[in-house]
Amino acid sequence: MPRVLEVADKTGRTVFLTEERYKHIKKHPEMQNTISIIEETIKNPQKIVSLSFDNSIHYFYSHHKNRKSKAKYLRVVVKYTNGEGFIITAYFVEEMR
Repeated sequence: MPRVLEVADKTGRTVFLTEERYKHIKKHPEMQNTISIIEETIKNPQKIVSLSFDNSIHYFYSHHKNRKSKAKYLRVVVKYTNGEGFIITAYFVEEMR
């Protein structure tokens, strides 16, 4: 699957976004033309949360205060396997958790 984004996360690991996953992300109307903020969120997250039930999945967050919506935090969901991560999805949420 072709990659539309490949970037080093805050710890230096490679994280990528496939064309198929980006098409999924863009199904959310507020996620159109967001590849640059997804990239910035991976490179410089405000917070990273790993899931207690699956420590291979991490949530990367960035704050976007100028959004009209209450959902001002971008959550990028990354799964790490074989030393690199792939972006599963990304969407805006109201809280970081």
